[in-house]
Amino acid sequence: MDQRSETAARPGAAGADEDRAFAVPNLLTYARIAAVPLIAACLFEVSVFGGGLWLRWVALTIFILAALTDMLDGWYARRFGQWTTIGRMLDPIADKLLVGACLFMLAADDTIKGWSLWAALIILCREILVSGMREYLAELRVSVPVSQLGKWKTFMQLLAIGFLLAGEAGDKVLPPTTQIGLALLWLSAILTLYTGYDYFRAGARHLVRNDR
Repeated sequence: MDQRSETAARPGAAGADEDRAFAVPNLLTYARIAAVPLIAACLFEVSVFGGGLWLRWVALTIFILAALTDMLDGWYARRFGQWTTIGRMLDPIADKLLVGACLFMLAADDTIKGWSLWAALIILCREILVSGMREYLAELRVSVPVSQLGKWKTFMQLLAIGFLLAGEAGDKVLPPTTQIGLALLWLSAILTLYTGYDYFRAGARHLVRNDR
């Protein structure tokens, strides 16, 4: 998820232009942020006002499109060298808003409940902790690259949320849809713990060195 922000942090990134707030990659990031309240509104309508289950399919469609913008903005920025400061800042924020809001709403409507709440909590806590460490390391001009396992973690999170957004509506088409989503959520939580530990281990030496 943070590949664009990590690459942009490298000195001499091709074509960097910090004033291009409306560059195409940034517009895609803005669209991802705008998708968050739309998805939340769909789930809220279903769970609070008894809206039709078709709204869960609408939420899933918006979520898929939002997830695609995450890949497209990074590709476009690399392809055309459109790195910007605002894009580097907002890209990881947009990702975490999307994942966090979806997990919150899915917990609120009891799609995620019981022991599975711990999986969601692990994911949210890890993202907050890593964001704090990344901000601190950025002040030291230290960049910790995203590992391949970290990319798999992100993919598993998005896949799990996709199944869970379909939820009850998906169960009518494929009965174990929600259970598949919960299983994937636990798998992504395990990957989240491991990659979080790996990230902290990579950054720990810089923390210790600057505290002496």
